[in-house]
Amino acid sequence: MNPLWTPSAERAAATELARFLHLARRQSFEELHAWSVERSEEFWNLVWDFCEVRGDKGKRTLADGERMPGARWFPEGRLNFAQNLLRRRDGADAMVFWGEDRIKRRLSHKQLYDLVSRLAQALADAGVKKGDRVAGYLPNLPESAAAMLATASLGAIWSSCSPDFGVQGVLDRFGQIEPKVLFCADGYLYAGKEFDCQEKVEAVLAKLPSVEECVVIDYLGQPATAGTSLYEFIEPFEAGEIPFEQVEFNHPLYILYSSGTTGVPKCIVHGTGGTLLQHLKEHRLHSDVKQGDRVFYFTTLGWMMWNWLMSGLASEATLLLYDGSPFVERGRIIFDFADAERMTHLGTSAKFIDAIAKVGLKPKETHRLRELRGVLSTGSPLVAEGFDYVYENVKDDVCLSSISGGTDIVSCFVLGNPMGAVWRGEIQAKGLGMAVEVFDDQGKPVVNQKGELVCTRPFPSMPVAFWSDPDGAKYRAAYFEKYPDVWRHGDWCEVTPRGGIVIYGRSDAVLNPGGVRIGTAEIYRQVEQLDQVVESLVIGQQWEGDVRVVLFVKLKDGLTLDDPLIARIRSRIRENTTPRHVPAKIVQVEDIPRTKSGKIVELAVRDVVHGRDVKNLEALANPGALEYFRNRPELALP
Repeated sequence: MNPLWTPSAERAAATELARFLHLARRQSFEELHAWSVERSEEFWNLVWDFCEVRGDKGKRTLADGERMPGARWFPEGRLNFAQNLLRRRDGADAMVFWGEDRIKRRLSHKQLYDLVSRLAQALADAGVKKGDRVAGYLPNLPESAAAMLATASLGAIWSSCSPDFGVQGVLDRFGQIEPKVLFCADGYLYAGKEFDCQEKVEAVLAKLPSVEECVVIDYLGQPATAGTSLYEFIEPFEAGEIPFEQVEFNHPLYILYSSGTTGVPKCIVHGTGGTLLQHLKEHRLHSDVKQGDRVFYFTTLGWMMWNWLMSGLASEATLLLYDGSPFVERGRIIFDFADAERMTHLGTSAKFIDAIAKVGLKPKETHRLRELRGVLSTGSPLVAEGFDYVYENVKDDVCLSSISGGTDIVSCFVLGNPMGAVWRGEIQAKGLGMAVEVFDDQGKPVVNQKGELVCTRPFPSMPVAFWSDPDGAKYRAAYFEKYPDVWRHGDWCEVTPRGGIVIYGRSDAVLNPGGVRIGTAEIYRQVEQLDQVVESLVIGQQWEGDVRVVLFVKLKDGLTLDDPLIARIRSRIRENTTPRHVPAKIVQVEDIPRTKSGKIVELAVRDVVHGRDVKNLEALANPGALEYFRNRPELALP
């Protein structure tokens, strides 16, 4: 088998990674990765210098390096996150924003700096100081980014969620962290429709007594009724030099939230320096983001990819922001944006790639995409056919990086290598500085065999803590319970003989019929290639002392699951996997439940099928879909 893409020698030599390799005096990515893990202090020191981080490293790179968790990176270091993102003050684009096909705006680096300056003064005047929390209940607007940067400039802590969250979902998150200031918008757009935000905000404020100031950003032109308008909030202050508060390397920067359905979300605290260094590494070395590049990721403020995208400013790139449905014009709008704004990096989800493939979109035939060098995919495993689609129908000369990590580390464990080949269905590389392995049940590293994704050594973007977890018990239970002193991430995956990674799904959703462990993605890959199937979800149902595989399918409008289609689904799974993968039951449903960030929720469906309560419905974008799985006669016990 040949790779789907290999960079030309000239292109590989022009990457930021090639320049870093030279400085590190290594000959290949494989050699660089080994050195970055074995000599991690030297590696992260070089990342700091190579990326020209603004701040003071201090004398030591690592203290208590043998502790996992507990290692402390740059323990005497001081820096400010916003200062590192606001490096430029010129007239070039810092951000270009599209609100679907209706609203288009742009902000220069100077305009962004000046807006952050005025916001920081207004926040300080409102009493915000180092360690306070500021929350955003916002669409993906330029002002959202400015509010985060102003918060960080003061050494305060930013936390956000998207405006499609319900009132209880917001309270489940912000109620735990007690923000002093809340930013919201007057409304948002989705699929051409306007949605009011302020009524929900007023309901949130009634139960969030910590908020002393609510600031309303004008997006749709509605009057500010839930609080002070942004214009009034910053009107008394003139733009000037920002006195960036220098904070400790591990000083909290962000609070992010787990998206599970098993209870109130965990509040995951991420540090200033670890977030900055890790994102700089991933952007510059793994994604080849350079000064002047124009980087897009389809995301909301409820997903860590928004935080990841924001850090592109630290590489002096332009951020291309989009808010609304990505399926305007059946998905063409994202490629219109790419052409109009000379997009260099297009980031999206595996589900989006699958969806535009199903509707037959062929951007290669309809768009130029002349500047596009990188396509990034995350959120769920990108199947092999998704790789085929990108190279056949989007662009053939592009580095396709399937990337994977999560909210837990606000970054990636495995991702791209712009100097390396792209192989069908494989993530290219382990993250530099990340001691990633696949462990079997005995805690031994394995290759060419499925197992648990782990990281065996400390890295800078490990969470600082969980909020309200003073003794760290919840933190240790989340990641270190199965393998002592080793981070277990919860992905079921495999390292290929050539060093690539294939992820088969979440390990807690792994199917286990007859004692054989099967990753859910192995089944999705087969089922969702069928034209009739829009989406699917598979669980293991307890059955007569064992587990049987149950597959739920959402079909195209107007179709009904009949015996010939059931036979075709089973045949495709059997022919392309094993007889063990073939579902005992296949059931049609009207919709598949998913989280706000688009991930399907096998565990919640499994609970419903077994008659157990789902505790955190607010984590779901479409909680009503769970009712399609409840008390199904096809699944009744004998």
